[in-house]
Order: sequence, then C-alpha cells, then structure tokens
Amino acid sequence: MFIDEVKIRVKAGDGGNGCMAFRREKFVPRGGPSGGDGGRGGDVIMESSQRHNTLIHFRYNPEHKAQRGEHGMGSNCTGQDGRSITLQVPVGTAVYDLETGELVHDFQEPDERIVVAQGGRGGRGNQHFATSTHQAPREHEMGRPGEERSYRLELKLLADVGLVGFPNAGKSTLISRISAARPKIADYPFTTLEPNLGVVTVGEEPEQQSYVVADVPGLIEGAHLGQGLGMQFLRHIERTRLLLHLVDVSDASGRPDAVEDFKIINRELASFGNGLAEKPMMVAATKIDAANPEKLKKLAAHVKRKKIEFHAISAVTGQGIEELKWALAARLRASSER
Repeated sequence: MFIDEVKIRVKAGDGGNGCMAFRREKFVPRGGPSGGDGGRGGDVIMESSQRHNTLIHFRYNPEHKAQRGEHGMGSNCTGQDGRSITLQVPVGTAVYDLETGELVHDFQEPDERIVVAQGGRGGRGNQHFATSTHQAPREHEMGRPGEERSYRLELKLLADVGLVGFPNAGKSTLISRISAARPKIADYPFTTLEPNLGVVTVGEEPEQQSYVVADVPGLIEGAHLGQGLGMQFLRHIERTRLLLHLVDVSDASGRPDAVEDFKIINRELASFGNGLAEKPMMVAATKIDAANPEKLKKLAAHVKRKKIEFHAISAVTGQGIEELKWALAARLRASSER
C-alpha cells in the first residue's frame, strides 16, 4: 500500500525529579545535603532513510514517546538520562507543524537528522541549594516536561523525470519498457492508483548514465480541484527536473483532439501551481503503431510551434523508445551542467 501523507503525535521524555537527601554516615556528623539531579528526558529524532519508500509504518502507529529521565538519588547520584527514539522517514518527506502549518524540515538527502521534540531537563537535587547560611536545604526541583508536538508528514517522490498525461496515455507501458518497474497495465482508465518509480540506464561504462522516472496516476480536466486522482498525486512531480508529457494519438481514447488533450493537461499543471507549469517539458506522441495520422500531424505542428522537443513512440513495438531514452538523458545532463 502506498501511503504518502500521515499525521503523527510525538512526546519527548520528561526530565527526572531532583532528589532531597542528606548524607548519613558513621563518623561523618552533619554530612550535609546529598540529593542528586534528575536525568534528562529522551528526545524524539527524525531521520531520512533509503530503506523506506512510503509512510505506511506511521499509519497504524501514529503516537511515539521517548523515555523519561530517572529521578535523582542520594549520595549525589544523578538519575540516568532517558533513551531517545529515532523515527525513520523516506527521503523526500516534508514535515509540517500540524497546528501552524509551518514547514519544519524537508528531507532531501539520506541520513539527515532533526530533533522534532526536545526532552525535558532534569530537576536539581537539594545539594545545589546549600549556602553558608542555609546548610540543610529541603528544596529540590521537579523535572521539566518534554515537548509534545503534532506533525503532518507529506511524501513527495524524488525523481528526475515525471510522466504526465490523460489516463491510458501509455505512461505505465512506457515505464515498464524503459526500466525494471512493473506497474499494473490494463485497457481501462485509472489503472495506476499509486505512483511508480523506475530507474532508466543508457550507455555503457564508464560513460553510463542513469535517471529516475516517476509515473503518477493519469490526470483529467479539473484534477487541480480534486477530480479523478490527479490532485492527490500531483505533488509527486513537484521535485522532478523534467516533465515528459504523453499524448495518445490513436482513436482508442475516444477523445477527438490530441492538441486539446495537450492543452487541458497543461492548464491543470498551471492551476495546481508550485512551479509545475514552469518546468522544462518534452512531449511524446504515444501509440503511433495505431495512430490517427491527422491527430499526429496536428500535435507535432502545435508542439513545434511552442518550441518544445517532440518525439513519436510506440511502447508496444519499441519504435522511438531508444531515441527517447537518450533524449531524456541529454536534457538532464544539460540541466545538470547549467
């Protein structure tokens, strides 16, 4: 199950209480105060990990609590600090404060660590309150409570290329041809119900280049308003460096105008915002093995007028697939160099 948004509550450990005690030993009259300090409460730490791909491990376990510090003891013994806990999240997770909506941290690299709830300080024992005029203090401090916070975790996949287009435009078939990903493929809309990632490799060592492609569920008109599955998954192409817009030029979709399909998806990207409309884009006409020649011709002319790189492919026969893989690699390489 792909889970990309969860709410969690974390509680750091409370500090231990300071101790009130007096030294009582044979041959040591008036030994004085000897109450130890309380231990510090454990922190709640969040760390990005490549071993996790979703947030499903938080779905059924949304509350996390660190250990409290031990209380101080006599003979000036300090209580043991509480154990901290570490919550592992996938790379690409954004952490938001649930109450204010503020972005707390965006995990973009593996092994990043932040403290999301600070443990409470331990209280002082009565040894700290002794003075020359107050030699038998009975004062001691209670431990401070640990922080208690609520967060919303939102996963945005990290990929180089994002595939966009109408349902059944051929996105899942394409990613299965160019990578080892094996998404569900069928001849009905919204076959893809969750994002898929595939690693594409071109060339031979030592000049070999690889990049990650993200296939998200198909978009329809009104996706930015929540229609279809688009709005739920559009966030996953926010981080991509390049968009590959797939347009079906066969008559199988039942939509008469490929150019209008292209415009509708672009409007949805612009309406969603977050910079999707400004991302570099390439266009691929799909299913050219069964293409309507008029659709293909009109789409190619429209895209070239927009000065967008255009490719015609068939994932079934393999026509144009290798050229597309190399073209994507070249665009990504040029982007990195810039």
